[in-house]
Amino acid sequence: MTTTQHPDIAIIGGGPAGLQAALTAGRVRRQVTVFDDGTYRNATVSHMHNVLTHDGTPPADFRAAARRELAAYDTVTVREERVATVERDGDAFRLTLAGGDVVTAYAVVLATGVRDELPPVPGLREVWGDLAAQCPLCHGFEFTGQRIGVVGAAAAGHLTGLLGPVAGEFVVFEEGQQVPEGVTLTAPVVAARMTAVERHGSGLRVTLDDGSTEDVAVLFVGPTLHQSAPFAEQLGLELNPSGAVRVDEFGRTSLPGVLAAGDMAHLAAFPMPMASVVMASAAGQLAASSAIAGLLQRA
Repeated sequence: MTTTQHPDIAIIGGGPAGLQAALTAGRVRRQVTVFDDGTYRNATVSHMHNVLTHDGTPPADFRAAARRELAAYDTVTVREERVATVERDGDAFRLTLAGGDVVTAYAVVLATGVRDELPPVPGLREVWGDLAAQCPLCHGFEFTGQRIGVVGAAAAGHLTGLLGPVAGEFVVFEEGQQVPEGVTLTAPVVAARMTAVERHGSGLRVTLDDGSTEDVAVLFVGPTLHQSAPFAEQLGLELNPSGAVRVDEFGRTSLPGVLAAGDMAHLAAFPMPMASVVMASAAGQLAASSAIAGLLQRA
């Protein structure tokens, strides 16, 4: 049976961006429904870092604490359901859930994150978020003084620069990429291609196509980003070259009434989204504030 609800704001995504957006709107008693289907970009991460007062907190604990806080706001509802489609419906938006229910709202905050496409190296996906990562600011300190591997020569200059004070030594796996012009690497560069990654002791062993191996404590990888949900395409939102949704300084997308927050979106001036819990939360607060501002214009 199909039922229809009509909150002021529908928030899709139950990570830091969506939860913060809900808290912000709830504090001015706006009717808010959050849809959380249990899909999180950092699902494989055991502890999050670079989050003041939560440095080292498991992401699941962070989300649970946020849910407990939201329970104090009677205008905020969290539904553990997947949204299948979002479409414009007159002066509002129509959300159809996977189970058939329909929800309409005057504003939509998208906070569904991105999906990481990793290099097709066997075993790499299995250690992603643990001994393979993207962000040195969130994942580097724990490997102080150890041997750090960088996958791909194109980003090696940037990553070795950031991690220079952390690493004991580096090894760069070229992976068919060229070092950008003007970049000088002091780390050894391995031209042989990676064929497998597996746990070895407390770190990783990388097998190469020439039969040799390299042992590292951690691998840093620059994944290709894809929207983890179909809503940007369904709504025809403008995208950045990174694949993330383009937003303005207020978190507004190219479609009025639709806001986007977290690492699924960023300003045109940025080359890519910043994979950061703090940045996602800030973007969620901004998006909710902008959604509320839009509601005020309806009055």
